[in-house]
Amino acid sequence: MDGGVPLRQGLLDVGDGNRMYWDCRGNPAGRTVLLVHGGPGSGRSRTAHKAFDHNIFHVVTFDQRGCGDSVPSAADPGTDMSVNTTEHLLADMEALRRHLGVQRWVLHGGSWASTLILAYAQRHPEHVEGIILIGVTMTRPREIDWLYRGLRLLLPEQWERFRDGLPASLRDGNLVEGYRQLMNDPDRDVRANAARDWCAWEDAVIAHETQGSPGQYSAKVDEQRLAFVRICTHYFAHHAWLDDDALLHGAHRLAGIPGILIHGRLDLSAPLLTAWQLARAWPEAKLVVVEDSGHTGSPTMRAAVKDAIALATTWAG
Repeated sequence: MDGGVPLRQGLLDVGDGNRMYWDCRGNPAGRTVLLVHGGPGSGRSRTAHKAFDHNIFHVVTFDQRGCGDSVPSAADPGTDMSVNTTEHLLADMEALRRHLGVQRWVLHGGSWASTLILAYAQRHPEHVEGIILIGVTMTRPREIDWLYRGLRLLLPEQWERFRDGLPASLRDGNLVEGYRQLMNDPDRDVRANAARDWCAWEDAVIAHETQGSPGQYSAKVDEQRLAFVRICTHYFAHHAWLDDDALLHGAHRLAGIPGILIHGRLDLSAPLLTAWQLARAWPEAKLVVVEDSGHTGSPTMRAAVKDAIALATTWAG
C-alpha cells in the first residue's frame, strides 16, 4: 500500500454550516492514527502520512474548520468565526471518530496540534491509544505573549516591523488582538497586508532554522495565507479559550496513555520549558530533546519522529 491516493475521503457535516474534509489511507484493519495539523489554520499536510507504514497503520487526516479543503474558508470575511473555537474542533474530532467507526486511535501532531491533541485526550482518554507530539505547545497566555511580544528581546528590528504593521492606535496594546481586528476588516487589501506582515514575523522567528523549513509562513499564498492568519489571530487572541495552565493541570487525565514529546532545543517559537513541564506532569510521557532542531525540525528530529512511530506499533491496542 503506497498510500498515494486516499482509500476514502469526504466532507463531514459538523454543523454550524461547516463541512470538514477528511481522508483515510493505509490498512483499514491496521492501527488507526489521526494526524492533527498545526497553525491553527495551516491545513493538513499532504505528505505527513508517508512517515507511516501503510501496511501497519490506518492513517486519517483532516482539515480543521475554516482551512484546507474544509468549507467555508476563513479567508472569506463572511465566514462566521464564532463557531470556530477549540470546543468546536474537539467536537469535530469526536464526530470524525464516530463517523469512521474507530474505537481508539493514536494522535500525532506538532505545534498548535499538540494543544488540540492534549485537550482532546483529556476530554476523551478512553479513545486514545497513545500520543506523539512534536514542538509542544499549550497555547497559554505566557506562550502567546512570548511569541508576539517577548521575542522582541532577540529580534528587535523584525518585531518593530511587526508592530508597525498595525495602525498607530493599536500598537501599544495587544498586538495579536490588533491583527485579529485587521483580519476581519471588510477591505481585502487591509487583510492581505496584515496577513503578509504577520507571516513575515513568523518567518523571522524561524529564520535561524537552516536545517528545518525557514520561510514557510510567507510561502503561503492568497486564500491559504488569509485563512491561516485569520484563524491564528482568532485563536491566539482568545488563548484558545483554555484557562491558563488548564492542560497542565489536566495531565492526570492522561494516566495510562503512553506519550512521546519531541522538542527542539533551538525552538524560539515554543521554548522547551512547556514540553519539560508537561513531561513532569505526565509520567507516561517520554521527553526527547533534539539538540540541533528548532520549531521546524531537522534531520535529527525527523529520525526521532521515525523512532517514535516505530515505538507506537508496540503500544497496546
